[in-house]
Formats: sequence, structure tokens, C-alpha cells
Amino acid sequence: MDLAYICEWEKRPKSNHCPSIPLVCAWSCRNLIAFTTDLKNEEEKDLTHMIHMIDTEHPWDVYSINSGHVEMITCLEWDQSGSRLLSADADGQIKCWSMTDHLANSWESTMGCSVEGDPIVALSWLHNGVKLALHVEKSGASNFGEKFSRVKFSPSLTLFGGKPMEGWIAVTISGLVTVSLLKPNGQVLTSTESLCRLRCRVALADIAFTGGGNIVVATSDGSNASPVQFYKVCVSVVNEKCKIDTEILPSLFMRCTTDPARKDKYPAITHLKFFARDMSEQILLCASNQNNSIVEYWSLRKEGLPVNNIFQKLSPTVGDKPPMILKWRILSATNDLDRVSAVALPKLPISLTNTDLKVASDTKFFPGLGLALAFHDGSVHIIHRLTLQTMAVSYGTQRPVDEQAIKRQRTAGPSVHFKAVQMSWTSLALVGIDSHGKLSMLRISPSMGHVLDMNMSLRHLLFLLEYCMVTGYDWWDILLHVQPGMVQNLVEKLHEEYMRQNAALQQVLSTRIIAMKASLCKLSSATVARVCDYHAKLFLIAISCTLKSLLRPPVLNTPDKSPGDRLTEICSKITDVDIDKVMINLKTEEFVLEMTTLQSLQQLIQWVGDFVLYLLASLPNQLPIVASSIVTLYFLELTDLFKPAKVGFQCYDRALSMPYVETNEEMIPLLMLLSLAFAAPAASVSRDENHPSEPDDALIDECCLLPSQLLIPSIGWLPANDSIISKLQNKQPLRLQFGKPPGLAGHSALLQYDAFARAPGQPKIDHLRRLHLGAYPTEECKSCTRCGCVTMLKSPNKATAVKQWEQRWIKNCLCGGLWRKMPLSYS
Repeated sequence: MDLAYICEWEKRPKSNHCPSIPLVCAWSCRNLIAFTTDLKNEEEKDLTHMIHMIDTEHPWDVYSINSGHVEMITCLEWDQSGSRLLSADADGQIKCWSMTDHLANSWESTMGCSVEGDPIVALSWLHNGVKLALHVEKSGASNFGEKFSRVKFSPSLTLFGGKPMEGWIAVTISGLVTVSLLKPNGQVLTSTESLCRLRCRVALADIAFTGGGNIVVATSDGSNASPVQFYKVCVSVVNEKCKIDTEILPSLFMRCTTDPARKDKYPAITHLKFFARDMSEQILLCASNQNNSIVEYWSLRKEGLPVNNIFQKLSPTVGDKPPMILKWRILSATNDLDRVSAVALPKLPISLTNTDLKVASDTKFFPGLGLALAFHDGSVHIIHRLTLQTMAVSYGTQRPVDEQAIKRQRTAGPSVHFKAVQMSWTSLALVGIDSHGKLSMLRISPSMGHVLDMNMSLRHLLFLLEYCMVTGYDWWDILLHVQPGMVQNLVEKLHEEYMRQNAALQQVLSTRIIAMKASLCKLSSATVARVCDYHAKLFLIAISCTLKSLLRPPVLNTPDKSPGDRLTEICSKITDVDIDKVMINLKTEEFVLEMTTLQSLQQLIQWVGDFVLYLLASLPNQLPIVASSIVTLYFLELTDLFKPAKVGFQCYDRALSMPYVETNEEMIPLLMLLSLAFAAPAASVSRDENHPSEPDDALIDECCLLPSQLLIPSIGWLPANDSIISKLQNKQPLRLQFGKPPGLAGHSALLQYDAFARAPGQPKIDHLRRLHLGAYPTEECKSCTRCGCVTMLKSPNKATAVKQWEQRWIKNCLCGGLWRKMPLSYS
């Protein structure tokens, strides 16, 4: 492990500082991190309980929420999509936070529930029934379905038709379990029940789910002399009311309490966690004293109950099939450790079969097999989840060089240590929060420090990238381990694996792989120029989908394919660029649009035409640096994406005999240019993405004359490059501060980006200027956390076309990233 960056708060007056005692942290599948701190108010002499949201790519851009919790926050929990967050406090209040206008740095509390005066000790969303298994044994298979198989798993509660019902479950300190269900109409059904008849204090608890749709709750009163209790919870809806049924399951005593040498050495159980939310049969327990801890790994198994010989003689069938019971068995335990301050478990659902474990051991593939232990001396250990053997160690920012240094560090006083740690969803990064609220991001090597050849390292990273592409999870933590020399091979191999999938899956993953290629190409100076290409490709796909979605069938009883799909199929078969010959095979009535709809598209069509002119005029300037030719890819994409749209609008132009046609005819040729002008390059260039050939000489000559005949618009369509991933290539940890963006110095990629932002005869375009159909923001803008593309939130004279087009981008960016508000001062 090594430190990637540290982000800390601006120094505050000591009177305002209040170290958080129950500090909590949570990491979502979209690489958003939520954590808590407490602030002391000098005037009112009370505490303000804050929740902070950061994106790992822009950790300085923190969004802090005054949670409104009266007591200290005890739990934070993301939902499966990473777009909602639960918070619970020591007064029994539970709040559900969701994004405002789908922005990652704007949140509001929309709903919640409470158990008055009863502190919450465990919290979880109900399971939605989706569970994957990642098979290391089949990492070389060509089909994604073999590498990442769907495991049969039932949701905690289902609606009509089998749709999973959303909601959450919580456990209180007095032994109550409360469940809140979210109905489709927005109503919240809440019910509370006791875990057992004899209620007792619950100091620690955790929640897991079974494949049959049940819920398992593990509890402990904090004393090692008491058993760890387990309960099965069944949730149902009866007569529009939530019903909870509980049942006691087998319990266990930690083995250290039965060992005479350690019976009284570890009096308290400090950590209790299931290995995963969907693995209720494996649990991790940690017992501690003032200076030391011990960790034990237990598993629930079915065992035969021995039957006395007397009963076997009376009934021979009893002896053949002894009754089976569930019993907890300890699988492994550690030796005496330093005192554990926090535990982080892996979220990667790696298969634990013997074959998968053997292949993982042989290939040194360890993501998902290690869990993190943070200690009071400031160190962090990664230990194997099955054997509990140490795999990697981090001593913080400065590693002691000898034993004397370690001893001096321990005796010098209480050192700053992590009070909350969380692992990323691919187990390649670890975040730790100390008592002062300082955030530390650590890399975790996929091979745990073992030296591997380049091919094996690429195979590990490619396997995890494919997993993120299939699940839709963010892959920022994988980029931490990509070296510049790996980028070209990773992009090529990722494209090869993508092309092996069936057509339906390729269509689903088409935008994700483009965004993934763009983020990879940012990491190498040899491929950074392609980022502009992939970004424009995503942009053009969005516009193409918008144009084709406007086409509606004239009658209800239509064939299986929509007019847009049929138009795409016809255009792909016809190579002729004459619009009249294409229209012979079309039914004009299917492509008639309303007057207001067509008029609202004026800005969108105008921007497409401006972009085409800009691209054609820029072609001669790009040829010296386009040895790998990225500009020719635009020609191919424009020909494929916009020919159907052009044909559709041309059909409408021919069919409509109204005065508006005269003004609209000025924009129709701009769309026709997409096929007519690009016919030569589309036919002459190679469709191999990695090795395209150069455009035709005749086209180059025409493009050279274009600036003298037309006024070429300047378009700022490049993504904003304000991310931190490019600064982490030198392996030197960065020191950042919350609320203060770092300077752009050191972003070597900016110079290469600017080379592609020059229009003929135009000055260099600022790559941070906002593109949105030629309009610029007046108040605020928004930036994608993944691909960096920027658009506006508010602008004067916003046309209907802008609103319609933006609806496809407002929830999530086309690449799958989240939007975040960004003030104009950033530019």
C-alpha cells in the first residue's frame, strides 16, 4: 500500500474544534465518499453534526451538510445505486438524503423515520435481489456472462410482478428492529418489533441477507463473556401495513473466552461485521483490551446431529440420515495484535470456490480477498479474509525504519489514527478518516506487492475494468494503478473483449466503453489526444439519440421496430449519398414532425452544422499530428449517427408545405452535409479504430478553401481537465485542502488538449469555456465527475430544444458519471 493523497481542513480555532467520537464513513459504488465530523458553536455552546460528501476525483470540492441530527451520527449507508444515503443518530432519528436536481454536490433530506430516544447501532437498505459472482478462474473467457455470473438471490420484499420493494432496516440499542418501506406513491410504511421477548442491551450489531429473502441480524452487548446472538427477521406487507416476524438462530461465544490463557485478556467485543451484506453465514469478530486485540473468523455450517445407538436400533432410518443442525465454527484467528481502531471489508464479490481461490493464488490476484484493519498506532494492515494472514502493511505517511523508532512512536503518546476506514468497490483503494477529519487515500496493489510481468498486470486490471463496465460502477480506483505504458494495450484489449460480446450487450455497453477509453487515455501523453475524440463521440451519440427519439409512428399498431430504428437499418444498407434515392424506400408519413417541435430544434441543428464546418476546416491543420488519426473517426461517427436523422428531417421538409419550410431549408443542407461531404472520407478511411488511414487528398484541398468561403465558428467542445488522477502518476502523495481547488500547474495534458482546439484562422480556444449549443452560462455550470464534460445550469433565452436535449443528460451524464455544480470562478 502507498499513500495517494491527503485532504485536510483549514486550521480552525481550538475553541471550534471537537474531535468526532463516533466518526462514520461510507463509500458508494459511484466513488462518492460520505463521512461525518462535529463542529462546536462558540455562541450556543452546542455541537453541529455535519455530513460531508466528496468525489474521489475532486476531493477538494467537498459538499457539507448540516445534518439536523440532534445527537451524534452513528451510521451512514449508501443504497445499491449510490444515489441515496441514509444517516442515523443516537436519538433514533433516521434520514434519507437524495441528490437535488441529480447533482452530486447538492443534497436534501426527503424522508425518514424515528424510534424516539433509542440510538441506532446498525442500519442497512433492503436487498434488491441483484447479486453477482466474479470468477477468477474464467477471467480468460470471451463471454462476460461466464466471468460475472448472476447468482440466484431473492429480494427482501417484492411488489406486484416481482419488483423489489425499497426500504431500510435498523437495529436500536435496546434490541428493537425497525423497518421502513417506500411505496411507489411516496408513502413510507414503518413498523417496529423486538428482536426477542427478553430485550437486552445491544452495543454492536450488523445486518445481512439470505438468498431466500430473509434478513439476519447479529448482536452483541459488548461483553466477551456474553454470547453473540443471531436473529432471523422476515418482513411482509399485510393489509397495507408492514409486519415483522423474528426468530432466534444459533449463537456463539468467541474462542478467546474459552481459552484459559486468554479468558480475561480481551473483555470487550469492539467490532462485529458480516463479511458482506449478502453473506449471512460468515462473520468477523474482534475483541480488545486497552492495548491489544484479537480477530476471529466464524462460519455457519450444517452439521449432522449424532444420535444415540438406542434410537438407531429402534429406527434404522435415523442412523442413515441423521438430523442436520446449523452450527457456528471458527475457521481462523489471529495472534495478539495492536489495538484495532477500525475495520473495512471488501465489496468485490469474488467467488470463493477452491478452483477460483487456487487460480487467484497462482496469478497473484488478490482484490476481494483482503480486509483492512486500522490500528491505534496509525498503521493499516491488509489481511487475508480466510486465513487472516497479513498481506500488506502501511505505516502512514512516514514508515518507522527500525524497532527503536516503533517503540518511541508508541510511548510518545496517543498518535493520530484512523477512526473509520472503507474500501472501494474493486478493493484497489482504501480511505481513512482520522479524529481531526483528515482524509487519506491509499492505493492497494492488485498483487499485494508481488512482482508480475506486464501481461499479468494488464490481465488483472482488464478483468476489473470489465467488471465495472458490466455493473456500471465507477472505475476511478482502477486508474490509480494504470501506468502510462499500459494505456495503449489496455484500450486495445478492452476493445477486443467488447467486440466479442453479442450485439445486444454491445449496444448496452456502447457508451460505457467510450467513457472508459477516454479516462484511460488521459493517463498517457501518447494517447491524450484521443480524449477529445471520445468526448465528442459521446456528445454526438447524445444528439443522435435525441433526434431519432423525435420520430413517432403515425398509427398505434406499428411493427416491432420504431421509425428511427428502421431508418438506421435502411441507411446502413444503402451506400448511395443521393437523398432522393434513399427516400424511395421510406414512408414519408412516418417522419412528419409537429411545427413547434421542428422549430425548437433550430439551435440543435445549427450547432451540428457549426460543428461539421469547424471539423472540416480543422482537418488540414490536424494532419501533421494525426498519425494515429482521430479526426477521421469523427467522419465515420457522423456518417453513421446522423445520416438517419438527416434523412428524417429531409423527408419532413419534402412533405410539409407551410411557410416555415422556407426558413428551415437553410438548416437542412447543414444536415445533408453530414452525408454528402463525408462520403469520400467514409469510403476512403479504414474503420479500424486504432489504425485509421488519412482522408482523401481532394477532400483536403476543399477543406483548405473552406475558411475563405465561409465564416468558420469557434467551438469550445473539449472536456474540462481539472481532475486529480493525472497528478498521481509519479507516485508522490499529494497534500490537498478541502474547499481549495489545486492549481492547474502540472497538468501536462492541457497543452496537448489545446492543440486540438484551434479553428482555422482563429485564436486558441480556452478549453474551459462552456459549450452548450453556442450558449454560455450566466450563473452556474455543471461538470461531469467522470468524463469532465461541462454544460450550463442557467442561461438566457433557453429554447425548447435545449430543454429537450438536456433532459437526456440531466439525471446522469451519457458516460454514466454524476453531475456536480461548479461556480464560474473555477475557470
